[in-house]
Amino acid sequence: MERYSRDKKFVVMTKDEVRAVDKWAIETLGVAGVVLMENAGRSCAELIVEKLKGGASAGKVCIFCGTGNNGGDGYVIARGLLNAGCEVIVVICGEKGKVKGDAKINLDILERLGRPIEQLKMDGGNIRGAVERYAAGADMIVDSIFGTGLAGQLTDEYTELIESINELAAASPILAVDIPSGLSCDTGEPLGAAVRASFTVTFVAVKKGFTLEGAEKYTGEVYVASIGVEPG
Repeated sequence: MERYSRDKKFVVMTKDEVRAVDKWAIETLGVAGVVLMENAGRSCAELIVEKLKGGASAGKVCIFCGTGNNGGDGYVIARGLLNAGCEVIVVICGEKGKVKGDAKINLDILERLGRPIEQLKMDGGNIRGAVERYAAGADMIVDSIFGTGLAGQLTDEYTELIESINELAAASPILAVDIPSGLSCDTGEPLGAAVRASFTVTFVAVKKGFTLEGAEKYTGEVYVASIGVEPG
């Protein structure tokens, strides 16, 4: 994993180019998607543990997960942090029944380990209060809600969720998984609202939007992590 710097040469990709790499890895090379997810999540967990070093304990981490594959990365991260001795709170933002495929595999593993999973109902009112309650006392917040596939403007409920998470930044640093939720992969502009992360661990390549003016106020420090295979 390498920290991105504008004065060094890095591979930069658009959303479509990154999705093409994932498709190549799965369909051409035969690497299972769940393996790519495992590699991605492990990298994030390692950086979180590194950033938490120096505290009196392993630390408490609150992970906000979406119902797609970005949330799946979050479940892998949770397992890695538990193995490192961290206290972990996992919150699904949306309907648990919508979690499918590789993400569900990793959610199921967490549940078989006996880990409680919180659920934040997006239509249940007082999203801000729920976010504050789940994140109370956290040494770090993980944004694992939306990945690069997000298209169109956020709904009011998810805008409130993201704004609520941003309000936690004064007390707890935020790490974004692959891309800050709500940020356009290609333009570096928020789709209504975007998480303002302290750190972003992005996969495969630096996203095009990260290189554009003003994106750093959302991404914070950017680290580029491998998913286990590299594009040619």
